[in-house]
Amino acid sequence: MEWQIPLSDIDFGTEEKEAVMNVLETKWLTMGSITQQFEQAFAAYVGAKHAIAVTNATAALHLACVVAGVGPGDEVILPSLTFVATANAVRYTGATPVFEEITGEQDLNISLQAIERAITARTRAILVMHYGGYACDMPGIRSLAEKHNLQVIEDAAHAVGSELAGRKLGTWGDIGCFSFFSNKNLTTGEGGMIVTDNDIYAERLQLLRSHGMTTLTWDRHKGHASSYDVVDLGYNYRIDEIRAALGVVQLEKLGPNNDRRRRLTQVYRDALHEFAPQVTLPFADHPGISAAHLMPVLLPEGSNKSRFMEKMKACKIQTSFHYPPIHTFSAYKQLCNQVSLPITEAVAAREVTLPLYPTLREDDVVTVAETVGGALLQS
Repeated sequence: MEWQIPLSDIDFGTEEKEAVMNVLETKWLTMGSITQQFEQAFAAYVGAKHAIAVTNATAALHLACVVAGVGPGDEVILPSLTFVATANAVRYTGATPVFEEITGEQDLNISLQAIERAITARTRAILVMHYGGYACDMPGIRSLAEKHNLQVIEDAAHAVGSELAGRKLGTWGDIGCFSFFSNKNLTTGEGGMIVTDNDIYAERLQLLRSHGMTTLTWDRHKGHASSYDVVDLGYNYRIDEIRAALGVVQLEKLGPNNDRRRRLTQVYRDALHEFAPQVTLPFADHPGISAAHLMPVLLPEGSNKSRFMEKMKACKIQTSFHYPPIHTFSAYKQLCNQVSLPITEAVAAREVTLPLYPTLREDDVVTVAETVGGALLQS
């Protein structure tokens, strides 16, 4: 279908094309100097000591769980209102995800109080997800983790460029994980990044992303090594030079593009207040500076979400929803047969995500808001 206003779009131009062509001309496509450049620039941007590029954020989350010591018999507390990869990464290690409630209609992040109630002798880590780029209560979560000697892993897939108290999200925890999927604020098509200030974690992460090998093909190509040992059970989670080159260019655009997203979010809030005052707008006056990855709205209670989305589609405006709660999926029902998360389930039933991307025009935002009001009257 040809959308008049799609859900998301990519800000790619001649800079990205040139960066890719430059890589192709070198004929070195696997992980090398451009990846190192991307890692160094990203670490400097977020204020982390180490940044390790990987093939996607799922790989980042998996490796984060591994180096944090998560394994069979352990529990990891996390929200159910997130993409399934957040929970899958825990299960890859043999540990058990423990799903907990979000805070409420205004804050779709995991609740600090719910985390505290869920801690047991088996809890190894807290895995937070900054929904839509809006910060979880990281001071409270860090304090709770320190009290119980727990690891904190940040799923910052939505939050590249977000800040809380002057500190970038992804650097509050022991490990932070970012996504560069095609709809993200910084995109390389597929790709991810792990950040940490822990030297021991960083060294092991670098080993694990490339088969547990002590040297890389790039090292041998440059004559820095002639052989290698395998010292850990690693994975093939490497990124490539083409995606790293895209990441370098996209990182330079991130600040202005995030500013634009925040501006459009405010235009949305004003327009929806005028044309669709019956919808609830989460994260009003939320602390910190958001990357504004998503524009979530909650339909009035009792609304038919499917019918509403079909009405928007008929007007050629693409919408989505974030997310079906993980504990309701078929693959998780047996694991979570005793889980009851009424706040999460009620909010998820009403949440709809509206188009948001840097190249979206302000008059298109107003059009979407007007269409939301009309669709609600018909659904």
